[in-house]
Amino acid sequence: MSKLSGYASQKASQFTESVIRDMTRVALAHGAINLAQGFPDFPAPAAIKEAAAEAIFADHNQYAVTWGTKDLREGIAWKLARDYDIAIDPERQITVCCGSTEGMIAALLATVNPGDEVIVFEPFYENYGADAVLCGATPRYVRLHAPDFRLDGAELAAAFSDRTRAIIINTPHNPSGKVFSRDELALIAELCVKYDVLAFTDEIYEHIVYDGAEHIPLWKLPGMAERTLIVNSISKTFSVTGWRIGYVVASPEITASVRKVHDFLTVGAAAPLQVAAAKAMRFPPGYYSELGAFYRQRRDFLYGALTDAGFPCFKPGGAYYIMADIRPLGGEDDVAFAMYLTKEIGVAVVPGSSFYCAGSPDGRKLIRFCFCKEMKTLEAAAERLAKLKKR
Repeated sequence: MSKLSGYASQKASQFTESVIRDMTRVALAHGAINLAQGFPDFPAPAAIKEAAAEAIFADHNQYAVTWGTKDLREGIAWKLARDYDIAIDPERQITVCCGSTEGMIAALLATVNPGDEVIVFEPFYENYGADAVLCGATPRYVRLHAPDFRLDGAELAAAFSDRTRAIIINTPHNPSGKVFSRDELALIAELCVKYDVLAFTDEIYEHIVYDGAEHIPLWKLPGMAERTLIVNSISKTFSVTGWRIGYVVASPEITASVRKVHDFLTVGAAAPLQVAAAKAMRFPPGYYSELGAFYRQRRDFLYGALTDAGFPCFKPGGAYYIMADIRPLGGEDDVAFAMYLTKEIGVAVVPGSSFYCAGSPDGRKLIRFCFCKEMKTLEAAAERLAKLKKR
């Protein structure tokens, strides 16, 4: 048999293209309102845009230091000290990446070996399983139980073993909107210490929380500072998902490995946008409280519209997504129902199965809506969704 008979590697054959981004293409093809992919349809803050324009015209247009401009690394360290009372060395503990997506894969490639196991909570952001596979590791999935996405401590403990190298925690959580409690995080920390496991914390929605929910950094819990890799980005907090400026924070020893992998993956993130991001890091605390209130209004509106249309929903405590059950509306297949909503109703969503292992029955009864949109966009979507009551 010719070596050219199959062009895909064994790793690439184990996962599909992004379903989320594919639904954006379907939305564009059918003129649907895109509540699938989580990007804002409103302007980014004027201050960060002005800073980027100034940086371009000031000729910050060549390669930055591979692991990030000094000002941005210092800004990240300053913000972490202000928000979480922790001292981070910007010279030895921070790596600026091309978005948190690159940050996560760079961090995993730097620390995870073929044959290791990586624990991933299900439902999951679709990159995590693929990232583990690209490292040659085996994802080990632990279910968050709907409808409230409860973590079963016994099930989590059973997933840990001597083969476990790492666990990925995303809180606030995409796609469910769950915010992990202190007790849940304490259990995770206890198991990580017991089995000498690394923790990768995707904290991209850290400032988008509601109803008194609190984002608790896992790395502040006992025993976790040296074994946690923080993965974050400016994409969601500053509404610039297209800028691709993320970062990884870890111990100096781990950071040295992350920087090597990052260097050969992408060399570095866009220099002028790093200059602007450095200024955004020093926005006052009021910016974040306004951000939470801004999204809470949209969450409440869309939650109301979905329940009015007949969808049972989990009301998220953070992030900007709502998971909805399709069964009361006659849905039996999440992919078919998502396509129906997109093509016939005019509202694009993400099929729930894209957040679950292949064949999982839980994912087939759910779809995900995002609400990081103008109110007029959500109002137009609500009008279209109201058609479902007349079926």
